[in-house]
Amino acid sequence: MIQIDESARLIGRARLGRDSYIAQGSVVRSNDNSVEIGNKTWVLENSVLLGTRKNPLKVGSKTVFGHKCIAIGTEIGDLCEIGNGSTFLPGSKVGNMCIFGEGTLIPEDAVIPDESVVVGRPGRVIRKLTEDDRNMIKRMRGNDTSISPFEENIIDIDGKESDIMGKLYTLDGKYPNVSDSAYIYNSAEINGDVEIGENSIIASGVRIIGNTHGPVIIGANVQILENTVLHLLPDNQLIIEDDVTIGPGCIIHGTTIGKGSVVESGAIVCDYSRLGSNTLVTSGSLVKQRSVFEDNEILEGFPAKSVGTNETTLKRPDWAIRL
Repeated sequence: MIQIDESARLIGRARLGRDSYIAQGSVVRSNDNSVEIGNKTWVLENSVLLGTRKNPLKVGSKTVFGHKCIAIGTEIGDLCEIGNGSTFLPGSKVGNMCIFGEGTLIPEDAVIPDESVVVGRPGRVIRKLTEDDRNMIKRMRGNDTSISPFEENIIDIDGKESDIMGKLYTLDGKYPNVSDSAYIYNSAEINGDVEIGENSIIASGVRIIGNTHGPVIIGANVQILENTVLHLLPDNQLIIEDDVTIGPGCIIHGTTIGKGSVVESGAIVCDYSRLGSNTLVTSGSLVKQRSVFEDNEILEGFPAKSVGTNETTLKRPDWAIRL
């Protein structure tokens, strides 16, 4: 039996194994039939798993994702223990029976061998499993680490999640102003002084909190992806210009993000900062308070620094939503 909690969301066509579990607030999105999750694999609360045609997502059996993990277009083996807040980027490949420390970030196209212990941002293998590690993995699985053949169950859900739009709330007389052509997924929630422009998409689990001291202004053709949070301080504003893509699991707080920029998964952008147009913020980076960056910069690190320049106009990533 597959268990999918009520507040979890599956979008697109996914293949889920016997006794797999998708916990509260987690989102699994399969672009072009690109997600496979093995038998008895658990995806714990507020995690986001995405697959694309270019980079399918495939997870083995009896693997456990901790809370608030992000996995995009990766392959992960059987019997892995994945620490809370870990991120796996497209093209990465992970072997069987690996352990990942909390907050680990696995870069694009990285290869992690079987029975590795991995920590860091970016993740590095610090040692091979010990007998104690193997015993822990076995104990956490009821002393049964046997792997049975994949038992496919196809879950097929409309790409727009449902015809019921997300929840909009008034705060002290301020009610969100959403364009008729915008699409708000039904598990998103938008509060207070918020404006959303034409053809923008607010994905599953997104929280936009304008309170009464907004505004939060989101332009046209913007995508705010799964389980991202937008907020701001009372003396500030949050402006996201046209054609911006904000990846899953981000925190965006009281900033201005220029036209055509891409903020990748798990990034944090802090108050009073300003990013120019066509800016790339790489996965897991932190743009600290009052940072100012010019157009076309590539930002990376914790805290983020400019590591290069975009020579061409950024394209919307293939892990964005295709309606």
